This record gives sequence, C-alpha cells and structure tokens, in this order.
Amino acid sequence: MSLNYEVLILRYGELALKGRNRATFENLLIKQTRRVLKDLKGWELKRPSRRWILFLGDNDPEDVITRLQKVFGYVSFSPAVVIKEPTMEKLGDTARQMAREIGKEIKTFKVNTRRVDKRFPADSYAVSRELGGVVLNEADGHLKVDVHNPEWVLSVEIREEGAYLYSDSYKGAGGLPYGSANKALLLLSGGIDSPVAGYLLMKRGAVVEGLHFHSYPFTSERAKQKVIDLGQKLASFGGHFRIHFISLTEIQKELKLKVDPDLNITILRRFMYRIAEAISEKEEALALITGESLGQVASQTLESLRTINAVTNLPILRPLCGMDKEDIITIAREIDTYDISIEPYEDCCTIFLPEHPETKPRIERAVKAEEALDVEKLLEDALQTHEIMDLR
Repeated sequence: MSLNYEVLILRYGELALKGRNRATFENLLIKQTRRVLKDLKGWELKRPSRRWILFLGDNDPEDVITRLQKVFGYVSFSPAVVIKEPTMEKLGDTARQMAREIGKEIKTFKVNTRRVDKRFPADSYAVSRELGGVVLNEADGHLKVDVHNPEWVLSVEIREEGAYLYSDSYKGAGGLPYGSANKALLLLSGGIDSPVAGYLLMKRGAVVEGLHFHSYPFTSERAKQKVIDLGQKLASFGGHFRIHFISLTEIQKELKLKVDPDLNITILRRFMYRIAEAISEKEEALALITGESLGQVASQTLESLRTINAVTNLPILRPLCGMDKEDIITIAREIDTYDISIEPYEDCCTIFLPEHPETKPRIERAVKAEEALDVEKLLEDALQTHEIMDLR
C-alpha cells in the first residue's frame, strides 16, 4: 500500500440490533480487540460519529486485519486514508493517487459518497461526480463508470472529524463477541466435525470448553496430542480453551464383555452424556455441544439420538445437524482444523466399533442392556480419571 492507510474502519453486524444491551456487547468486542492486538504498540480505537475507527500507528494494516479476523463480532474492515480538514481539492488528490493503484485488469468503477457532516459545501452526489471525473482522467481511458456492478468502488465518508477514503473491504468472522453467551461443553473428538461445531457456537458468543474421551492404552498419546492441537486452534478465537480429559477404558472393557456388539456404541454414547452432564454441573456449563450431523453414522439417526439423549436433561446443541459433509469440511479448512483432524490417530469411538451397529435403538432396549452393568460405579471410576488442560 503506497498511500498512507492510517486507519481501519471497523464494522459489526448484529450488535447494532441489541438495543439497551448494546453497550455490553460492544465492551466485549473491545476486550477481544485488545486481546488480539495486545503485543502491538501505537494503535488506538476511537468511536467518533458512532463509527468505529482503529488508528494503526506504525502497524501494518494487513497484519492487524489478519488478527481482527479472529474476533467474533466484526463483519468487515476497510483500510482508509484520512483527510482531517477535507476540501474538494484534497479529496481529488487522494482519489487520483488511489486510482493510480488500480490494475489494468479493472475495467469498471463507481464512487460512493456519504456526507455525514452537512457543513461540507458539496452534497454526496456532487462529490461522487467530481471524484468520478478525477478517476476517469487518471485512468486515461481504461476505466468506465458502472453504477450497478462495478469492479472497483471508491468509498468516501465525510464526517465531522474528517474524511475517510477507502476501496478495499476484508471479511470479518461475524457472529457475536466471544463471552456474550454462557458456557457450554463440547464433546471434542479428534475428527473433522466436533471442532467445527465448537467454532460455530463460539461464533454465537458461547464460552466453549472441550471434553475429550480417550481409552489409553488402546488410544495413543499422539491421539491426545491431536486433540490438544485442535483445542489450540479454537483457543485462537477466544483467547483460551479448556479441555477436560476422561478415560473410558474400563467402561469399554465392560461393554465388550456384557453388551450386545450392535448396541455397544449406543450405550457408550449414553455413558459419555452422563459424564458430560456431571462435568457440566461442576463447571457450570448450561448445555452440551456435539458435532453430530443427522444420518451421518449409526449413532446419529433420529432413533439413536433420542435413545442417547434420554440420559441427560441438559440442552444438546448440534449446529452441524443439517449440514452436508462437504459444508463441514469447508468450514474446517477455513478455521485451519481440517489437516489436524485427518491425521491417522484413533479415538475411543472407533477402536471397538462393531461391524453392524444398531441404527434404530430403542430406549427400552438400552435400559435393559445397562442392567448388566454397574452404571454408577463405572461413572464414578471414570470421573476419577478427570484431567484438565488450559490452552492459551
């Protein structure tokens, strides 16, 4: 960027609709902004004329934008040139410099002006018309005006504190500021789906903690490290991420001995939900999150979900339930978890997977199968293996 883009114009979406609670959401957004920029010096966030402006100081705009794209709440960012005491001549000079940066492959443009400060002598239409002429002269014939579908847009905002000119817009993460909702517990496997589910609930403001079940020594330390790596990716969106680890080894041994193989996964999932409810109560989490997608595997049919759900009264949030696998993979790639998720390290749900799992298990049959088990003792012993890791 040869011009001095000294500010970023920050835009948020849903926060504008929060009414009397808006200040609470804005304060959380400011907190997360400070978190991702804490090691940079010289920047300053201001809100003149109800517009959020980040003064960059000597910091690289692209670096700051990359950091802010990890902050839920912002929908877009634009690096802008500032004219503190705008005149038509100054606006024209800046527009001319910006036009010089347009590549020859750009063929159409328009100027979009918003005049908030009515003291400026020319109205929005007049400013756009004048600056459009400047751009056309500078382009020397390779550009033409297209007000409906332009390839390049020069935006001008004239406000009381000065004028801002910008042409680029970078997409933000969207959603609501992290921490604006309460806590939920994510059943975090090493697969593709559950990290995406956690990310989507974090995007809605939930404080998410992970719960990972392992079956050491049947599952390896590499499998555990894979989950830690996934948690580290999720930590980058909220600043921290806690993972709870629970061993299911003894439970799985009992299931293999005393439960029909086709019902093994159903009963195992019921144990997982019971354990998750106990940890949620201790950690004051109000809901469970899973990466289940309807019909994807045997334990994710409606009949299976109903039978598994029956052991808990907690709300179970399934943000992926209506999504195709390719849609989930697309998000996993965007949040940089996909390559970790496909590493070939096993999890506890795959090591004792029956050849023909039941796809339509009835609650009555699951309850009957559990009569052969000392459910309370197995739960108590599993909870004794509880370990916690905090990632930042």
